[in-house]
Formats: sequence, C-alpha cells, structure tokens
Amino acid sequence: MNFSRDDGQSLNAETALVTSGRDTEAQKGFVNPPVVHGSTVLYPTAEDLHAHRGEFQYGRHGTPTTRALQDALMALEGPQCAGVGLAPSGLAAISTALLAVAKAGDHLLVCDNAYRPTRNFCNGLLNRYGVETTYYDPFIGSGIAALIKPNTKAVVTEAPGSQSFEMPDIPAIAAAAHAHGALVIDDNTWGTPLFHRSLDQGVDISIQAATKYIGGHSDIMFGTISANKQAWPVVAETIRLLGVCAGPDDVYLALRGLRTLAVRLHQHHRSGLEIARWLAARPEVSRVLHPGLESDPGHAIWKRDFTGASGLFSIVLKPAPQQAVDALLDTVKLFGMGYSWGGFESLIIQFDCSDYRSATKWAPEGPALRLHIGLEHVDDLKADLERGFAAFNAVASS
Repeated sequence: MNFSRDDGQSLNAETALVTSGRDTEAQKGFVNPPVVHGSTVLYPTAEDLHAHRGEFQYGRHGTPTTRALQDALMALEGPQCAGVGLAPSGLAAISTALLAVAKAGDHLLVCDNAYRPTRNFCNGLLNRYGVETTYYDPFIGSGIAALIKPNTKAVVTEAPGSQSFEMPDIPAIAAAAHAHGALVIDDNTWGTPLFHRSLDQGVDISIQAATKYIGGHSDIMFGTISANKQAWPVVAETIRLLGVCAGPDDVYLALRGLRTLAVRLHQHHRSGLEIARWLAARPEVSRVLHPGLESDPGHAIWKRDFTGASGLFSIVLKPAPQQAVDALLDTVKLFGMGYSWGGFESLIIQFDCSDYRSATKWAPEGPALRLHIGLEHVDDLKADLERGFAAFNAVASS
C-alpha cells in the first residue's frame, strides 16, 4: 500500500506513518509536536477578531496537536479521505457518525454481528428519537438491496464482526447502498486502514475505536471518524454541533501509538495466525473463527480486500461444562481476562451472542472464547494455553 508525498512520489505505509503530520520547523526542531492544553485563542487585532481570522480559533475546534494527528490519519486513510474527526472513545465515534446521517423517520441497516454498544445505541437513543433499525445477515452481500427502504439513510458494516468474525462483502454492499442513495458506514477497528482501506472500497464513513490498535498500549480511550468528500461536511457539522473533541494528552498518545502501528500490527498478524493455526489442530477446539485461515467462510473476501489481519479472533470449543471453561480461564496467566483489545498484551474472554442476535442465529456447538494475541513470544503463549487446556481436560473428564 502506497501513500503520496507532497511532490507526488509514493511512500510506503511504514514511512508515511512515521513522517505524516510532522512539522519540525513549527515544533522548534523537536521530533514530536507539543501537547497543547488550551481553550482560549487570542486575536491580535479587532479586525482579526471580527473575521475569526487565525489558524486556530478555539481549543474544542482543534490545536496543533490535533492537527498533527488528523494529518497523519488522513495519510493512513488514503486519497478518498476528506477529513478525520477525533472523539473521546470508539463508541463516541460510532454514535456521532450515526447521528450525522440519521434523523427522526429515517431507517438504518446494521449488520447483525455489530459491536454490542452499537446495537445498544441504535435500540436505545436512536429508537427514542424515531430512527428505525433493521439488522441483517453479515454475509448478505449485494442482497442488502432487498432490505433497503425509501427512507434508508445508511448501511452499517463491521469488517469483520469483533466476536463472531463474519467477513462482509463491502464493495457489493456499497454498490447496492449507493444505487439507492444510502451511505455506508464501516467499523474498521480490526484491520485499521493499514490493512483495510475501506474508503477505497466504497465506504463513505470509516470509524475506528482508536483505543485499540492506534493507541496500542491499553492506556487511552479514543475514536476516529474518517469520511469521504460526500460525507465529510455532515460529519464535520455534527462534530461541531455536538461539541465532540478529545483531550490533548490522549491525542498525543494516539499520535505516538500511530508511529509504531505498522511494526505492532504486522507482529499481531504473524502471531495471531500462528496461534490460530495451532489452535485449529487442538483436540479441544471445534473450530477457529479467523478470516485469515483458508478454512474460514470469509477467507476469500479477506484475501481480496485486506492486506493483513490483526491479533483478534475467536474459537469454539467442543462441548464441555462451564466449570471446565472456568478452569481454563483461571489457569492461563499470560492471557489476561479483560474486555477491549489491541494493546500489547494478550487477552481472553468467554462470549455468547445468542441473546441479542436477531437476523441470524448464533448456536455454536460448544463454548466460545475470544482471544487477542499480543506481542509476547508465541511459544510462551502456546505453553500458557497448554496449561489452560490441561486444566480444562481435567475438569471435563472428571
């Protein structure tokens, strides 16, 4: 994947992530921009005040620190990106994007494997505001056209779903949506624009929970909203009207994390696939839910649309009592039990989608676990899981 320099020459992604959004002259020679803590901006003359003339006007609308991060993110998103908004969390990015496109009386189509808080927002606040939501099968592809109504304003995808990992055919969905005048919103947190340029594939608004891979260290809450030329004006207006902004220290940490995104994500990719293949051969595992595996139903789409995979995937265990699953979870030590993902550490949780899926049925043959493969050595992670499976088998066979 290439990026363009100011002189029109292309840069590789790793180089663009390091160099974009940097102005060492403006930064007095320092490599990193200063963390600007500021609200009020002073104007030198009354004429400047009346004209609101100045590079920056108020802290909520941007600072040199936010400008640096936005410039770097635009380089990452690619030439289709007309602007990037910054939000204080991934959920704030999702809710802002949905509020930008929907009003009372409108209809949304949302993938059935969407991030649970996205469903909660649609079923809660948007429903109270008179916005109807219909959930659809993530594998629907161009068949989405049959669900589009005259008042359908947007189709929401997640590539892939962050628990069950179905991979949608975004170009097919985008073609059908655009033919009916609807926008496409994609949650691109899993692959990031480094591995998945969703705006290049017809998506109008791409959001990320930058809490995950952009931050990369499990120490910030952050969200980004990137949009193409058609969608950016309404996104920018909604950000302004809602007063959505991110704190300066979190902006700086997101920018710092972005500089090493390529190095970290390539390692997550390699380790994640190695552990996924190792787990697929385990007798305790019924199946592995990872689009990067050749056996996965979404593999062909992933191979076509993505250049890599992150470290997040799920497994379905063979039928076993809950006590056996708990023994596994309590035995592993390198895999922490905690929500979120995308940091340097490995994580594991049990999950069950059956109580909220509505367009599709979630009925795995056994307990399901979601794993995030961090930056530890894979041999140590395998040994940790080996101990967990030993405890699992001891209880399951008793």
